[in-house]
Amino acid sequence: MQASMTVTGYVGHDIELRQTKTGVSTVNFRIGTTPRIKKDNEWLDGVTTWTSVVCYRNLADHVAKSLKKGQPVVVHGRVRTQTWNDAQDVQHDRTFVEAITVGHDLTKGVASFEKAVRPGSASEDSVVMLSPEPEDAADDEDIALAV
Repeated sequence: MQASMTVTGYVGHDIELRQTKTGVSTVNFRIGTTPRIKKDNEWLDGVTTWTSVVCYRNLADHVAKSLKKGQPVVVHGRVRTQTWNDAQDVQHDRTFVEAITVGHDLTKGVASFEKAVRPGSASEDSVVMLSPEPEDAADDEDIALAV
């Protein structure tokens, strides 16, 4: 069984795309989420929670091209824990989200989408032309829908 989570917040720093030793694209970033608290009839900022996010492969490439510091995002992914020992043999743990999907939070603004062209696939230069409809084809006005 795998634990998953969805996190909303703001990108905490500039996105940096890196390559692993085996050539896999990777992006690490943090999302800051600050709750608003009403106290004595006044709204205050609560304590910010920071969540680390890791993206791999195509998702990493797309995140690096799409996100900027301060933008509102929604991330859904698997909860992962990384464990290591430091030079003094003290064990450390780090919990993060391995992203499955990442997008802008559209409750905070608008965005536009550009479909990525996969390497080796047909590009926009190779357009398939369809022949026009025959002249005796029905107009939209002549089509009746049966319910």
